[in-house]
Amino acid sequence: MLKASMRKAPLRKASPVLPLPTPWKRHFHPFLPPLLFTGLVISLYTWKCCMLVVFQSFIIYNPFIPPDSRTVRIADFAKQCRDFEWREKRIKASDGTQIALCTNELECAGAASKAHDPTYVYIVYFQGNAASTPYRLPDITSILGIVRDLGPKAADVYSTICLSYRGYWTSHDRPSERGINLDSMATLAYVERTHDERKAKNPNCKSVLVLWGQSIGSGFVTNLAASHPDRPKMKIDALVLETPFTNTRDMLKALYPQRWLPYQYLWPFLRTKLDSYKNMSFIAQLPSHRRPEIHIIEAGQDELVPRHHATILANHGRDVGLNVEHHCVQKALHNGVMTGNSGRQAIARAIAKAVHDALHRQNGPEK
Repeated sequence: MLKASMRKAPLRKASPVLPLPTPWKRHFHPFLPPLLFTGLVISLYTWKCCMLVVFQSFIIYNPFIPPDSRTVRIADFAKQCRDFEWREKRIKASDGTQIALCTNELECAGAASKAHDPTYVYIVYFQGNAASTPYRLPDITSILGIVRDLGPKAADVYSTICLSYRGYWTSHDRPSERGINLDSMATLAYVERTHDERKAKNPNCKSVLVLWGQSIGSGFVTNLAASHPDRPKMKIDALVLETPFTNTRDMLKALYPQRWLPYQYLWPFLRTKLDSYKNMSFIAQLPSHRRPEIHIIEAGQDELVPRHHATILANHGRDVGLNVEHHCVQKALHNGVMTGNSGRQAIARAIAKAVHDALHRQNGPEK
């Protein structure tokens, strides 16, 4: 009976015997968690670095902040601009891109009754990297009012031209350093055409040209001044650099100062260079009678641009032989220079002094 039951019982398959781990595998197991964690961290940093490089234009240029920047109108700020009438004009860059300008003509008291030949002061404004030009018009208007009061009596008309970079406000295309350089040259050509029309009516009329840039706009101002020898038709008399930085490479280090992070080492991939430090050297190579004087206005509490950037630019400009004046608005933040009274006064004094010095060189001492 026992033998029969044994014959009927099914045979069980023998379970496979797993090979014992080799010694090197046993030693490798403790390193798996840190290796996986390190690989994850490297992957995340690599991904972020790639995103910073690919989308750098969206980080540097912010034409959609605030959301209505593209649809806002000059008329929305008419009351804040009081009796200053701003108008929108459109020009074309050399690549055919439509560019919007905000323009204003401010005639000084008694200018029409003066017997001498008129003097036209052209102030070209280059904005920062966010918002659109109409938002800045009330502050610019306040500064122009101070300039009119402080400026020399020989100045008859202040023509202010505010450039809206491509991709900003109602200008077409997308922003880039190369494209905005073309916009800057087109704006300068517009100023030259305007003065030529005035000169056709009065051949003896004079001009003073001041370029005023804020933050990233300071970089485009120095770009234009450094490239101006190619277009020597109209002299640039002065540059007013509000909260400038040396170059975008240094700004990358300022934003990511930690050496153990990879971001500051991405500078070879920057498409926007904006090197005002290098541009100073090119400007210094101009003939002495064509070199503009430079006014640097620094924000004492700047939360974006380190304070030493303005000092480095001022010292370098003097070292290469330029006439540089450096003023610090003590309690101002990066975007607060032109919104506070002390900052407005500083900008207005810089513009008024630039106009006075230019007219002094043209006419001799004012009587």
